[in-house]
Amino acid sequence: MATSKCSSYEKYEIRKRNPNPKSSVLLVIDMQNYFSSIAKPILDNTLATVQLCRRASIPVFFTRHCHKSPADYGMLGEWWSGDLVYDGTADAELLPEIRGMAAGADEVIEKNTYSAFGNTRLQERLVGMGVEEVIVCGVMTNLCCETTARDAFVRGFRVFFSTDATATSDLELHEATLKNLAYGFAYLFDCERLEAGLFGA
Repeated sequence: MATSKCSSYEKYEIRKRNPNPKSSVLLVIDMQNYFSSIAKPILDNTLATVQLCRRASIPVFFTRHCHKSPADYGMLGEWWSGDLVYDGTADAELLPEIRGMAAGADEVIEKNTYSAFGNTRLQERLVGMGVEEVIVCGVMTNLCCETTARDAFVRGFRVFFSTDATATSDLELHEATLKNLAYGFAYLFDCERLEAGLFGA
């Protein structure tokens, strides 16, 4: 797959707000070997986003998309003609750099659909932690990242969406997601904006 170039948040920004470290969580979506051609160009920005959030004492969750049996394929099996991420394979593992970041107290959420909230107990965990805001980065911009962001919004979470630590197979799809989310679902940011918002840099 081709990789997308990163977009500045300013291009589509409509509303401005900074995340509140005391009530936020970072969701790092599907930075796995299966998506390596898309994920590697944004790896540095993703790691920087994780580091900024940890510095601000924001909890970090990493999602890992994987399928264990045909019972959990859902519509994805039909839509992608069986080209799925199968649990137990190298493709299903987090990228080595991300796997190293995920070690320790951070949680890895296994999911089998586009949204990190689907068929997981993520919402219950976040509510139990007192989380009110969700920060989203990872891959793919227009599929799992966008669906997670929209789902978070309709579940009552304030959403912040990265423009330079998300990527997909096509720049036009990436840009379309940013425009849609900025219009109705999420505050946009890049690494520089996140640092300034969290630390006044």
